[in-house]
Amino acid sequence: MSASSSSEKMSPAELRATIGLAGVYGLRMFGLFIILPVFAFYAEDLPGGNNYTLIGIALGAYGLTQAILQIPFGWLSDRIGRKPVIYLGLILFAIGSLIAALAVDIYWVILGRIIQGAGAISAAVMALAADLTREEHRTKAMATIGMTIGTVFAISLIVAPVLNQWIGVPGIFAMTGVLALLAMIVVKKIIPDPQISRFHSDTEASAASFGSVLRDTQLLRLNYGIFALHATLMALWLVVPLTLREAGMAADDHWQIYLPVLLLSIVLIIPAIIYAEKRAQLKFVFIAAIALLLIGQVLLATTFDSIWGTAIALLVFFTAFNLLEASLPSLISKIAPVGAKGTAIGVYSSTQFLGAFVGAAVGGYLFGNYGSSALYTFCGLLLIVWLILAVTMKAPAAVRSKMYHVQEMDLNKSKELSRELAAIPGVHEALVLVNERVAYLKVDMKGFDEERVIKLLGEKT
Repeated sequence: MSASSSSEKMSPAELRATIGLAGVYGLRMFGLFIILPVFAFYAEDLPGGNNYTLIGIALGAYGLTQAILQIPFGWLSDRIGRKPVIYLGLILFAIGSLIAALAVDIYWVILGRIIQGAGAISAAVMALAADLTREEHRTKAMATIGMTIGTVFAISLIVAPVLNQWIGVPGIFAMTGVLALLAMIVVKKIIPDPQISRFHSDTEASAASFGSVLRDTQLLRLNYGIFALHATLMALWLVVPLTLREAGMAADDHWQIYLPVLLLSIVLIIPAIIYAEKRAQLKFVFIAAIALLLIGQVLLATTFDSIWGTAIALLVFFTAFNLLEASLPSLISKIAPVGAKGTAIGVYSSTQFLGAFVGAAVGGYLFGNYGSSALYTFCGLLLIVWLILAVTMKAPAAVRSKMYHVQEMDLNKSKELSRELAAIPGVHEALVLVNERVAYLKVDMKGFDEERVIKLLGEKT
């Protein structure tokens, strides 16, 4: 048995793999996010762009193919290798970007966005990160890759209006296609090839675990939450840019609102995150953030004729949004069964992308046919349902995930070891998987006796 100290640093190869994969993931998500603040303006001049239902579908179409293909692409990477699937996904993304860049009407943009989304590499990227990192560093690697989503989202909102002024939306689409091709070089030249590639329960979806994950009412609440969160976000991008323009701010100057709003919102959520974790008040902070998100919606619906009013409403909204984006993955990890974490994350991520599609498509239909009040009502109802579900959820245990490498053993010994690990003070759940040679634990860090775990693993393996 080998169980390295949690304080040990990543090796240079692990660090290179983590940074490289975060970069690849970030470049791809940048290409999906960057058109959000400017697409409504661009679509107005496209043939078919007077139909807001089509504009909404074009905006969110990537989410539909992402939701459908993300888990299957992860399974495909188990069969043909991680890097081939990542190459395939990046090529599809580049093709979709080129089609969107050359689009002559809204229908070609929709096709391009669908193909962009078909490059669903998220699961393969996470699986490759698991192949290339040791158990004690895997959580850090996943967190680094996950943080690129928030970082890239913020960057895209700030630079999109500037890039739109310089090269227009077709140029932005072409640029993201080039970035996808450059990401392939990063995969080839920087990211190491894994010596051993195997299934990882903490990062990959297992068909055998779907039943338990989909029956878990606590996880279903969180899945609905991420659906509602991203449906609301995507619907907003149909009206917020137009609202700012109608209030008197030129489209190319919108970054002057987005930049301070995003920076201040990030500063504001730090105390809330610390309080939630240190005081074990995750549920309270979670419910408060959903309520704040709903307040942001109401403010956006009622301050549309004022630049300052819209800016304050956006600050409220994005403070809540960023807090929820940071909280939801942590809640999934705490609530998911210890051996089905990867499946829970896969379902959660697919639901997130489905929410992006539904929010944009339904939001476009409502805005085009009934006006902005109908769109805000739709978003508000989604959030009210989420608030009710959050209030009735069980408070999650204040636990963290730990992983330890174990040597080969038979099934009976692994079951016995799982029981003995679960009996150690501070351990809430324990599962030894012989095929992965890993012991998965959920622990309360305040009462956790890690030395006893390491000693037991040394004796048994």
